[in-house]
Amino acid sequence: MSLFNKKENWLILISGDPDALASAKALKRILARRVNGVCIAMINEITRPDNLAMVRYLQIPIKRLTPPLAAQYDKFALVDSQPHHHPSFAGFQFSIVMDHHPLNPKNPVEAPFTEIYPAYGSNSTLLTEFLYNLKIKPGKLLATALLYGIKTDTHSFELNFHDADIRAFRYLSKYADHTLLRKITRSEFRVEWLSYFSYAFRKMRLIGDGLTVFMDQVDSTDILVILADFFLRVHDVSWNMVSGVADDKLVIIFRGDGIKVDIGKLAENLFSDLGSAGGKKAMGRAEIPLANLREEHPQQIIWERLQNCKLALKKSAKLLAEEDEASEEEFADMETKT
Repeated sequence: MSLFNKKENWLILISGDPDALASAKALKRILARRVNGVCIAMINEITRPDNLAMVRYLQIPIKRLTPPLAAQYDKFALVDSQPHHHPSFAGFQFSIVMDHHPLNPKNPVEAPFTEIYPAYGSNSTLLTEFLYNLKIKPGKLLATALLYGIKTDTHSFELNFHDADIRAFRYLSKYADHTLLRKITRSEFRVEWLSYFSYAFRKMRLIGDGLTVFMDQVDSTDILVILADFFLRVHDVSWNMVSGVADDKLVIIFRGDGIKVDIGKLAENLFSDLGSAGGKKAMGRAEIPLANLREEHPQQIIWERLQNCKLALKKSAKLLAEEDEASEEEFADMETKT
C-alpha cells in the first residue's frame, strides 16, 4: 500500500491471455481509489475467440502498449510475467511484479514489491488471495475473470495446480456468473476457421497411436493449437503434432495424454537442433525460422524427422516410465516407513 500515491498514474502490463487479463483486472481493482488513474496495456494482439469473448463479456478495458501510451504513466506493474519474458518489458522499471512462473537465476526480478509463487498453477489465485486479505469482495465480472484464469492455466485442474488454486476457485465460485463463464469457454472457433478442419481431416496421417497434420500456410498459429487440442480427443490417439507456416516460421504444436509419451522431450528430440523446441509431458511447441530449413520444404523436413520418430518416442517413453517407477518406489518407501 505504501507504493500507492493518489497523484500518480499506473500502467499494468501483460502478455494477453486469460490468466494475465484476470490478474490485471484484479490489480486494477486494488489500485482503484488509491491512485489517480490505472490502465491495462498488452504487448501482444488478442486473436483467440475465447479470449476476445472474455474481454468483451467481462468488460476488461485494455489497450495496446505503445511508447506514447507508456509516457503518460508514472509507475508500472507487471502481472503473470517477469521482465525477462519479453523484450517489450525490458525498458520499464517496474514497481510491482506478481507472477507464478519459475524464477530464472540468470534473470533475477528486481522491483520494490515482488510476489512470485511458482508452485501456484495460476496467477489469478495469487491475486484472489490479495483481494481476500484486503477484504475486497470481487464483483461478478471480476470473480468470473479470475475463475476463468484459474480454469485455463490449470487446464481445469488437469495440469500442475496447488491447494491454493482449489481454495481460490471455490471462493470465487460464490460470486462468479457461471452463465457468462460457459459462454466464454464455448467461444472457441471463428466461422472462417471451420474450413481448416475439413483441410486437416483430408491431410492427417496416422503414425502408430499418433497423428500428424501439416497445414501449409495459416493466418494464425492459434488454429494449430485448436486443431491439436481437438485431435487429442480422438479415441486411440495418444499424441498428435499439428504444424503450419506463419510469420516466416514453421510452427509445430504437440499434444499428448502424458502417459505413453513425454511430449516436451519428443518436441526437443525432433526439432531442438533447428530452432526452439520443448514443453511439458502433455504439451509442447517448436518454432523454426524458415531460413534454418535451407530451402527444404517444411513438410518434407517434418516427415523425414518422423521417420526416426520411433526412436524419439522410445526415448521419451523410457524417461516417462523411469519417472513413474521412481514415484512408485518413493511411495512404497513411504508406506514401509508408515
